[in-house]
Amino acid sequence: MFDEIRFNTILRLPNYVFAEINEIKLKARRAGDDIIDFSMGNPDSKTPEHIIEKLIEAAKKDKNHGYSASQGIYKLRLAICNWYKRKYGVTLDPDNEAVVALGSKEGFVHLVHAIINPGDVAVVPDPAYPIHTQAFIIAGGNVHKIGLDFNEEFELDEELFFERLQKAFRDSVPRPKYVVVNFPHNPTTVTVEKSFYERLVKMAYKERFYIISDIAYADLTFDGYKTPSIFEVEGAKDVAVESFTLSKSYSMAGWRVGFMCGNPKLISALKKIKSWFDYGMYTPIQVGATVALDGPQECVEEIIGVYEKRRNVLIDSFANAGWEIRKPKSTMFIWAKLPECAQHLGSMEFSKQLLTKAKVAVSPGNGFGEHGEGYVRIALIENENRIRQAARNIKKYLQELKKK
Repeated sequence: MFDEIRFNTILRLPNYVFAEINEIKLKARRAGDDIIDFSMGNPDSKTPEHIIEKLIEAAKKDKNHGYSASQGIYKLRLAICNWYKRKYGVTLDPDNEAVVALGSKEGFVHLVHAIINPGDVAVVPDPAYPIHTQAFIIAGGNVHKIGLDFNEEFELDEELFFERLQKAFRDSVPRPKYVVVNFPHNPTTVTVEKSFYERLVKMAYKERFYIISDIAYADLTFDGYKTPSIFEVEGAKDVAVESFTLSKSYSMAGWRVGFMCGNPKLISALKKIKSWFDYGMYTPIQVGATVALDGPQECVEEIIGVYEKRRNVLIDSFANAGWEIRKPKSTMFIWAKLPECAQHLGSMEFSKQLLTKAKVAVSPGNGFGEHGEGYVRIALIENENRIRQAARNIKKYLQELKKK
């Protein structure tokens, strides 16, 4: 009797393209196969001890077990502003320009819910971290995708980006209200320089749109590269917000701590909608996060070193296996073009065969958008020995593939 009821929001969402890979992976493990899993960006390192100790200390205090503040406790918001001041020389107001989120993904989704009207358009580069696109769909908005191009050093082709962005504003009806950027980029690892944000902020003033910047991988950089913040550009707070997460830099993925900063109007909208949805994260977690941001930062350097070493081992060992991959200078991922002998398979079929024949799980590039076709994303979440074993498995698989 309820067949006529339609869930329109759910119908607008595509099937989760990674579900097929996950299902194959699950069946293989149930059958006893040892799967070397590079498919999800889930940090495997332990949270630094001093952060855990502060969580435990705070959890022993009776006053910390009640409802917390949905916008985040003041000391954590102040620590967020201290982090920006220390890292970028940027001054933020902890009361009006910073809000704590249950992970940057939650902050992004709730911000979009708070500011999108039905039919509003957002421009999102393709490929993209899926929620950067689907959050607008869930909220009743529309997305105009523009292709993301880069050079062999995984540096953004700025000229082509702005050419496509300008075309989006000419062609889209209604005109876009928001532009999403995410650098260092997931999944491609693409980086930008401060000049990119200078151009983007200038264009935002001219075309009257807001910028939503995600710098989740800001700390995970190598070979001398340093991630810029959009707030280093004068006037950026008038047109932009920016999000960050403690998941990667501090190996705190399960803690679910992130934040959004910047434009007071957008931050106010996020705080208001969060006040209806949640009472904030558990206070001892916020206390631990405060210590993470304000405390010693050597742990971040150690975590960066782990990912850099894994990157180097993977690039070298996979090359020996017959899969030449360009070396990225950011994030915890490798954006790998399919081996020449496998390019006819496409991203999805190659990923499935890699899983079934080599016992190695990766994420197919087309799961991040049509411009991801021909690539796979490899997360650096296995240790060096497992990476080398994966390379040996892949070598055998590629040798067999070449014989066909």
